Amino acid sequence: MSPEVLREDPKLTQIAFTRLLVWLDDGIESHGERYIEVRRRLVSYFDRRGRPSADELADDTLNRIARTLDEVGVIETKPPARYCYVVAKFVLLEDLRRDRRHVPLDEGRVPDGPRPAGRRELGEERADREHRLDCLDRCLETLKPEQRELIVEYYAEVRQKKIERRRELGKRLGITMNALAIRAWRIREGLMTCVQTCAGRE
Repeated sequence: MSPEVLREDPKLTQIAFTRLLVWLDDGIESHGERYIEVRRRLVSYFDRRGRPSADELADDTLNRIARTLDEVGVIETKPPARYCYVVAKFVLLEDLRRDRRHVPLDEGRVPDGPRPAGRRELGEERADREHRLDCLDRCLETLKPEQRELIVEYYAEVRQKKIERRRELGKRLGITMNALAIRAWRIREGLMTCVQTCAGRE
């Protein structure tokens, strides 16, 4: 497992995504259907382990693999699904570690003595989160109305309701689930870049 796989980077180029589709097909052209199937299985994998953001973790897994392909050109592990689950395990472990570091704001226990530095850090985190949400709102406003409606509906609801909503959205737009996923991915990548720029980060 290379360090590149474990490094988080929100940016993903169209070329990297195309290489991911070809790699997942493993010599048999599926027109993106294999990507949808692998992503569905990854969502199920994270969902079975009780992760509330299963969709985002599945996307993170595939994005990391795409970036690895873009950087090193080839992944020798066969079949592709096996490598996907290896990366997914690391993504799961990272998500579990983040959960352990998280302390609920409404936790009943009162800390012993004042902790001004901790409160300051918490305030900075909250301010940063609010700033990024403001950036997201501004970035959403830059989208065409039909793009904004698509991306908001695509990520609405959770679990089974989310799947049903996406099916309905695809039928309404007259496109396949594969085409819908690719279209949503492109809009999402643009939004992520916009938010990063707005927030003053590389």
